[in-house]
Amino acid sequence: MINSKQKGSAGERELAGKLREYGYTARRTQQFCGAAGDADVECTELSNFHIECKRVERLNIDQAISQAVNDCHDKTPIVAHRRNHKPWLVTMFLEDWLKLVDAKRQEHL
Repeated sequence: MINSKQKGSAGERELAGKLREYGYTARRTQQFCGAAGDADVECTELSNFHIECKRVERLNIDQAISQAVNDCHDKTPIVAHRRNHKPWLVTMFLEDWLKLVDAKRQEHL
């Protein structure tokens, strides 16, 4: 049986790998610096986002997004999360999502 710290670390590596599959430059940050307050996964092309990674079966999303908000500084907080045998999901505030949608809409005008 894998412990929660190992599962979290594996989830961070998995998410970074998934981002790399899509052509992004991504890495797990804790393996390099271990500093508290850093995002779990760093992605050069998504540097305006603070990525909090959770790889758990029972996620307290309120607690996870609060952690992302507390650690995000001036970045947009998101929580990337996945349960066993399920796809990755991303949770963010509606207002932040609408800003992304509006920016995309403005590109097409």
